[in-house]
Amino acid sequence: MAVFDATESLTPFHDDRSGEYGAILFDSTQLRQVDPRWFDPVQWGERATQVGGSGRGGAWFIDASHGPCVLRQYLRGGMAAKLSRDRYLWRDANRVRSFEEFRLLRELLRRKLPVPQPVAACYLRSRFTYRAWIIVERLVGVRSFSELAANEGGDAPWEQTGRLIAKFHREGLDHADLNATNILFDEGGKGWLIDFDRGRMHIPETAWRTRNLARLQRSLHKHPGGRSAAQIDADFARLRAAYDARWAKGN
Repeated sequence: MAVFDATESLTPFHDDRSGEYGAILFDSTQLRQVDPRWFDPVQWGERATQVGGSGRGGAWFIDASHGPCVLRQYLRGGMAAKLSRDRYLWRDANRVRSFEEFRLLRELLRRKLPVPQPVAACYLRSRFTYRAWIIVERLVGVRSFSELAANEGGDAPWEQTGRLIAKFHREGLDHADLNATNILFDEGGKGWLIDFDRGRMHIPETAWRTRNLARLQRSLHKHPGGRSAAQIDADFARLRAAYDARWAKGN
């Protein structure tokens, strides 16, 4: 997403506590100014609540003056976390993970896709490494597809999920972590995708689309909700059939 965007604003700052320099990227049509303290959940006090089941634990619900938001810190997993839990190799500002996700979300919104509104993205750099955070709109009154599939079984929105994913894939979105917790539905049946860290826009190809769907299927097996693998696979076949039908229609 290296396209010039006149509505983007960048505010550099110095963090007195760590001695590090950083910057905040935001949409000047949404916010007039930003504050580095927004990216520290401690500064929010009782208005910050850590999100349960948020993967690696780096997410908080924030009661902000401009509306309910989610603050997420980028944390490493697996073997990489043994070297550093929250630091990434610095390349340049345009390759900071929070900035890339911020810009990807804005691009998806421009394409009329259902994703949260990005609020601001931040990094703090210390020579060869950096830490990163992002604040996005909180979607209120939604449940994850993982929860719906586990609790409602065959009555969960399997076909709707297949069509939703196909819509994103048609636009070229390769979701790096397409698991069932990153697909949300409200009571009216509207669906969203969330968490686009390391996501990319590509020319639609069978290989990465297949990887996305396989990852989703594995995630459903990890949280079966008392259902058998055969039951999950049978319902996933419904999802895949709806995906294929929507894909065949084109844009």
